[in-house]
Amino acid sequence: MNPDPLTLAAAEQARNVALQMMAERGLGLVLVGAARLDLALEHLLKAVMAPSPEPDDKLFTPDRSLGSYGAKISLAARLGLIDSSIEAALNAIRTVRNDFAHNASEPSLGDPRLQKRLQRVYPEADSSPLWVALAPLLEQQPGLSSHEQAFILLVTILVASLEACRLLQTSFMPRATARFSSH
Repeated sequence: MNPDPLTLAAAEQARNVALQMMAERGLGLVLVGAARLDLALEHLLKAVMAPSPEPDDKLFTPDRSLGSYGAKISLAARLGLIDSSIEAALNAIRTVRNDFAHNASEPSLGDPRLQKRLQRVYPEADSSPLWVALAPLLEQQPGLSSHEQAFILLVTILVASLEACRLLQTSFMPRATARFSSH
């Protein structure tokens, strides 16, 4: 039995994210992972929104209300697009990314403070069939610490989940639209 197109699309996203992250270490690995999640959240939110009347949708630019990773996480949660465990995982990665970006020394995913944040969300992700399928492949990659492997697995599973969810969405159609006239 062949997998359905949505499963194939999610698997392709997971593969691309994992490959991109495996090429990085340290700060680069964390920043690439967070950026991929930020983009996946933007895609998910755009999937349920009415299209922008402008060709260049500025709603998600950094100086606008949905320009931050945290704002996208909050909106996706409030709209019911992600559950509380996905929200917690995305926020854990957001705080790890912020710690990496604002650390003058060479940060590490093995730092006990960062591990404490990530260890809260790993058990949920590790129950995913993707974790079981991808973990042996990452273990074979030379030069990746166990902390980097777990982080890559977490990000990969999150991106695949967000993208699969996006593919199942339709644009929001309100029952009514506020207007000045009845036309």
